[in-house]
Amino acid sequence: MPSLSPWFVALLGIAALSSVFASPTRTIPRTPPPTSPFATASGGGLVINGSKFSFIGTNAYWLPYLNSDDDISKTLADMSASGITVVRTWAFNDVTEIPEAGSWLQLIANGTTTINTGPNGLQRLDKIIELAAEHNIYVLFSLTNNWNPVANEPPTPVRRHNETPLPRNFLSNDYGGMDAYVREFTETKTHDEFYTNQSVRKFFEQYLQAVISRFADNPRLLAWELANDPRCSSSLVSSPSCTTQTITQWHSDIAKFVLSIDPNHLVTSGNQGFFCPDCPKLFFNPSPPPNPVASPVPGGTRKRSTRGLMGPSKLFQMITKERRAASRASAPRNGIKIRGRWTASSEAKRQAGGIGSAFDGSFGVDSQDILSIPEIGFGSFQLFPDQNSYGTIPTQFTPPSSDFTGTVQQGTAWIQAQAASALAVGKPVALTGFGLVTQDNFPAFVPFNATFPVATSPNQKRQSTGSFGTGVTDDQRLSAYATWLQAGIQAGLSGMTQYQWSQQNLQPAAGTFVQSPNGPGTLGTSPNDGYGILGTGESGIQQTLQTASQNIT
Repeated sequence: MPSLSPWFVALLGIAALSSVFASPTRTIPRTPPPTSPFATASGGGLVINGSKFSFIGTNAYWLPYLNSDDDISKTLADMSASGITVVRTWAFNDVTEIPEAGSWLQLIANGTTTINTGPNGLQRLDKIIELAAEHNIYVLFSLTNNWNPVANEPPTPVRRHNETPLPRNFLSNDYGGMDAYVREFTETKTHDEFYTNQSVRKFFEQYLQAVISRFADNPRLLAWELANDPRCSSSLVSSPSCTTQTITQWHSDIAKFVLSIDPNHLVTSGNQGFFCPDCPKLFFNPSPPPNPVASPVPGGTRKRSTRGLMGPSKLFQMITKERRAASRASAPRNGIKIRGRWTASSEAKRQAGGIGSAFDGSFGVDSQDILSIPEIGFGSFQLFPDQNSYGTIPTQFTPPSSDFTGTVQQGTAWIQAQAASALAVGKPVALTGFGLVTQDNFPAFVPFNATFPVATSPNQKRQSTGSFGTGVTDDQRLSAYATWLQAGIQAGLSGMTQYQWSQQNLQPAAGTFVQSPNGPGTLGTSPNDGYGILGTGESGIQQTLQTASQNIT
């Protein structure tokens, strides 16, 4: 495992301190948990049938919507052969008009919604659960998505027009989601209205009622994930009023609603895991000051000193101090030399005084506060270095192809920091999605808030390496995955799910995302948004996942 950077060593120390001085929101049971076929959280881990359950999983958002049940079964069989015991997939597929072909679960149009309970509707989810049981795989259902860019909206710096439309449901962001509700039921069309608008809440809860009640008594479902990557902004902009408390309160409300329908299954968030040490908290509280103790002076009392207790403010100050020290040690000499000492330029000073976006609450996510919600059973986080920076120091985004070693170190740091944060709260945590784009996959790479490959954008064509880089080699991806999986096992994560699975020899159908690449009569492959594992590195990834599955139990 690569050596850890100074800022991460400081972060781990801070996380460890927070576990000492924070009051867990739920006491970790000391007695063996009761035997139950449903996943429960106990002792900081997951338990099924009275035994610890730790998993290696994969993502296949498209799995319920393949064109044949045989293809679903074969895909699950191949996953199982690679040691996969959990598959994460979309339990939503929103449309604004009924498609001529393929599956859809909910029509959102004309001021109302229509839920499809037919063979190409919710019965597709039934089939996933049924076939997963045959292959001894658990299912993690995600209930909506933060991302849903559409071609007819004005382009933004992070969203471009869909010049060459991909088939419907090819991309993970083409299944509707939060913004589909916002576009239909709100006036201002700001993304965070999904969390606060009562009309949106009414229709979303109607959909949840239909889906959740369907599987409330089925133990093959591992848990309900409230949303994929919820945050303040998305394909639509956010309002100035959206804060971490907005997102946290929504999690609390919806988690309670889910459990009111289904008390058998755990609920998790699905967020990226972003931190905000200095944000106001709704649920995560530091320990209260110690009670007064007797004073040596007769008739008097004195309070025990509380200077050593690390509340959120002091933790933030420590992070800031260590971050500035690391910034001074590693940053280029951007300034002038006066009397033998470097004086930073105004830009360098601004960066040194800031905090990385994964730690400043700018996305509206405070993962530790969300995890502290009593109804949230276990934590979740993601790791996608091609699209996000996970460092504490604010620097210009560096794609993995430009600094592979730094990317691996930062990923390892992110995993261990999440484990320490969950320990502070006293709950399990799982990495629900991680991936790297390779050079072979780069031509197909579509960011989660875009609608076509970045390699085809005008800006990308004008330069040999764009802001997203050019992808890592297959061997580098394999090395990074092996390192991160081992780091997660050593840190005590309850599970890790690779993004994403790839499957060949699938039945094509016109108007669906599985089409014949070589003309009529040929079989197709599953969607590849840049993270698929088909190609020369496929067997290595599958073997790495299998090895991890043997080591995590």
